[in-house]
Amino acid sequence: MTTQMFGAPIKRKEDPRLVTGGGRYLDDLGQDALAAAFVRSPHAHARIVDIDVADAIDVEGVVGIYVHEDLPTRVGEPMPLLIPHPTLTHGRTGYALAKDQVNHVGEAIVMVVATDRYVAEDACQRIRVSYEQLPVVVGIEKARDGDLLVHDDVPGNVAAHMLQEVGDVDAAMASAPHTLSLDLDIERSACMPMEGKGVYARWDSERGELRMYSSTQTSTGVRAAVAARLELPLAKVECIAPDVGGGFGVKIMHPWPEEVLVPWAARLLGRPVKWAEDRREHFISSAHERGQLQRVTVGFDNDGRLLALDVKFWHDNGAYTPYGIIVPIITSTQLLGPYKPGTYRCEFWSLYTNTVLVTPYRGAGRPQGCFAMERTMDAIADELGLDRTEVRARNFILPSEMPFDHGLLFQDGRPLKYDSGDFPTSLAKLKELVGWDDFADYRRAAEAEGRKVGLGIGCYVEGTGVGPYEGGHIQIETSGRVNVATGLTSQGQGHETAFAQIVAQELGVRMEDVHVTTGDTRKMPYAVGTFASRAAVMSGSAIALGARKVREKALRIAADALEVSPDDLEIVEGTVRVKGAPTTSMSLGTVSVLSNPLRYAFDEAAQAATQFAGTFDPDKPPVAEGEEPGLEGKGFYSPTQATFANGMHAAIVETDPVTAEIRILRYCVIHDCGNMINPMIVEGQVHGGVAQGVGGALYERMAYDESGQLLNASYMDFLMPYASEVPTIEADHLETPSPLNPLGIKGAGEAGCIPVTAVIASAIEDAEGFPITRMPISPYELWELRRRHADGEIPSLHRTTRPSRPLSKEPTA
Repeated sequence: MTTQMFGAPIKRKEDPRLVTGGGRYLDDLGQDALAAAFVRSPHAHARIVDIDVADAIDVEGVVGIYVHEDLPTRVGEPMPLLIPHPTLTHGRTGYALAKDQVNHVGEAIVMVVATDRYVAEDACQRIRVSYEQLPVVVGIEKARDGDLLVHDDVPGNVAAHMLQEVGDVDAAMASAPHTLSLDLDIERSACMPMEGKGVYARWDSERGELRMYSSTQTSTGVRAAVAARLELPLAKVECIAPDVGGGFGVKIMHPWPEEVLVPWAARLLGRPVKWAEDRREHFISSAHERGQLQRVTVGFDNDGRLLALDVKFWHDNGAYTPYGIIVPIITSTQLLGPYKPGTYRCEFWSLYTNTVLVTPYRGAGRPQGCFAMERTMDAIADELGLDRTEVRARNFILPSEMPFDHGLLFQDGRPLKYDSGDFPTSLAKLKELVGWDDFADYRRAAEAEGRKVGLGIGCYVEGTGVGPYEGGHIQIETSGRVNVATGLTSQGQGHETAFAQIVAQELGVRMEDVHVTTGDTRKMPYAVGTFASRAAVMSGSAIALGARKVREKALRIAADALEVSPDDLEIVEGTVRVKGAPTTSMSLGTVSVLSNPLRYAFDEAAQAATQFAGTFDPDKPPVAEGEEPGLEGKGFYSPTQATFANGMHAAIVETDPVTAEIRILRYCVIHDCGNMINPMIVEGQVHGGVAQGVGGALYERMAYDESGQLLNASYMDFLMPYASEVPTIEADHLETPSPLNPLGIKGAGEAGCIPVTAVIASAIEDAEGFPITRMPISPYELWELRRRHADGEIPSLHRTTRPSRPLSKEPTA
């Protein structure tokens, strides 16, 4: 039989090419192209009084200089609002080049096209823009006050106000034996892919066709947007995502102004044009995430069971809302995690500020929601003097209650209904892995050495695999090569390997014979994109369905040729053979030949498919009714709802008693994404997510001053964890298959980062003995909290007692 491929920890097919320098990224292309550069606003809020390009026009090598007034109607219109929503009552988007006013530092005002990037940047330096500065709104508190406005026509800076409620929260809260409230703060951060955004475009004037390459997470979306803006037939536009050096959400936003302007300039000039984002541009003109202020009020009984949960939060959406309010919607719904809240109300306000716009960043609103819920669980445990894991266990949704409908609408407009999961088993595995019940002895031993240590926990549920659909195309060549195409893009997730494993398993072929193409609209024009941990669920399922169609056709053709029933055949290592009589067989390549009746023989294999080869029934047409020539097929998968992965993390941290430095000693993960296509790739996704989560918990923040200047817009100032700051990650898995798709899978891409901030906060709080309500946290901030605690400004926690027994596993650095 063919070796089991699905579920095997196979090394990634794409890695040898990538690690040996064979990757082809956006800036590796178009070496003959003209280069674009941009004059960007140095002010967070200002009117544009005048733009003087006189000193730049005569710079040798400058080909064109463009401002908003130079753009044709569709190109010059406001950028599209990609995801409208009924509660987004005051959605606002910017222009490709600013018109009249700028609303954040970094907003593009002028585009220069020149023979190379050096010349273009020199010309940008010579352009003089005069401004009338306006009052600046920075920070959620200032936006919420509403005294100053980002957009004059948006009252109170409120882009959206949304309320979802299940049950009578007020009545349940009033009758609850216990209530408490928490004020929480998650600061703004941003993703930092190794490769920034970029776009390269070529115009074919003879054919009236545009080919563009973009470092994007949605080549089909970019294609459609650019075709609409340039008023081109969709069939005349191609968009290809080459190798993409990371995305993490920022590249699902589209079209970026540059993705419209560069193709427009290429058509206007009749020459190829390219732009690749530099690192400062990425800081000040791409997208950020995370920033929220939260107010949680909870009612619970003597056992810590939730009776009422009332959450209000204020979300910073930056200067514009092109991606709608997906992030706060996800926070409001995914906040519930694995728990039954009794009654639940969540109300949020999404607010404009004079800062870079906010779009999804790995986790996309879930880290904020997890922080709110898990801080609440810890607070309940402290209030009642209960073990933190016991409070969680008493509130879990049980496996017998699946599917579980929360009565809310998720980010896809469909019910928030969990499809599968076993939260009690996950918790038991996590406690065993980290040595939860043995930690008291370890703490005492550490304290005897003058060390402060703490143990933290965080649980989450992650909606994955949202629709509307994805597709997969499978084609078997006469050589036996299997070509697979899917429209979504890859940014390092291992799609070439995982999708090849699915096809190898479904078709019974060798992995090395499967070749996967992603993100090329020439190969698959129908797709949505790579985001929301959806690639494996959506494209994986579509590819599996397509492969099953091809398998069925191959068996039918081979059965005719071998004069047996299709039920008597199997495919092993690319050969169709009779079960129990493997010598009666033919290769899939031969089946491919027979699938395509030919008039002309161009090689020896093709001779078998010509009209005089004697391989066809003379009483039947060469291509049967309802069939198509060739051994290929398409599959599309469109789900009724999202799948819901889940997991639980625990960490042991040490906080230095003098310097307040925070060190992660152990980090443990239990993860459930249903059936795993490739456990090695899943673990890699978890590890990468935890690394980003550590950054969000301890290092990464966007530091704006009151004038809207980003103070740390370089890697000299913006902190990220190095390998020395990322702990060894101990992971175990639980597989509760999803009933919603043919492979029983759930997404894994964002799981690692979702609970990390909550987990680290929980561990620091456990070590220090006072509440941690704001993240990320620096050593100085922890030192300051210690001072305030010593002065009585911050209350102490009740130290939770745990059974004392020998450690089953010594915590290690």
